[in-house]
Amino acid sequence: MLAQQRQTAILDLIRQRGGVRVSHLVSRFGVSDMTIRRDLEVLAERGLVDKVHGGATLAGPGSAEEPGFAAKSVRQQAEKRAIAERAASLVEPGMAIALSAGTTTAALAGLLADVRGLTVVTNSIPVADALYQNPRADQTVVLTGGIRTPSDALTGPVAEAAIGSLNVDLLFLGVHGMSPRTGFTTPNLLEAGVNRALIAASRRLVVLADHTKWETIGIATIAPLEDADVLVTDAGLPAEARGQIGDQVGELMIVDPVPL
Repeated sequence: MLAQQRQTAILDLIRQRGGVRVSHLVSRFGVSDMTIRRDLEVLAERGLVDKVHGGATLAGPGSAEEPGFAAKSVRQQAEKRAIAERAASLVEPGMAIALSAGTTTAALAGLLADVRGLTVVTNSIPVADALYQNPRADQTVVLTGGIRTPSDALTGPVAEAAIGSLNVDLLFLGVHGMSPRTGFTTPNLLEAGVNRALIAASRRLVVLADHTKWETIGIATIAPLEDADVLVTDAGLPAEARGQIGDQVGELMIVDPVPL
């Protein structure tokens, strides 16, 4: 296969999945790691993809463009898993917690099956599904109603009204982007409103965001960085960003992902 043909095939694959890992492309096309990285460099120079740690994603969406849940779920899988595992260590038996929509929060939901007496409030269909797949008699899952978004979140006045009547110990919030200027952001206006309601209903805010969220900006601000009691991210976050975030959030937790 010629390089141009391979690059076209790689781009088609990224468009289908939203993102790919270098290791997967090496196996799929039977070429070296260096060859795949050169292919991704060519595609990145043409503005078609964004190179990320260990792979590539579709290039720079606009601030109001919202990828679907399936597309986001293949991005930064190792990082999200490590972040979810660290977040799970903050959950104690008997707590009432909230999980917002997002692929990292969905990964966290899959790790909560052993927590006794847990009540989980969520506006995320995948989060609820993950908990229903491993049911416990002493756990309660509260799924809000609302209008479904491309990221499988339930939003709008129905969701906000349901959340407004509740009080939880911890909120685990997934975000589309974060920056010192705009804070934590989302590309969906309705989802921003629900996330603000979740924050208002929670005693502590724990934000889950891998390093690629840094300087990514969605159209709507959910909250400023200083509202986060804890931010859990991964070691790919640049040193400069760590300094800026560390000065604003209550506690910065950085995890080292293990390649999947």
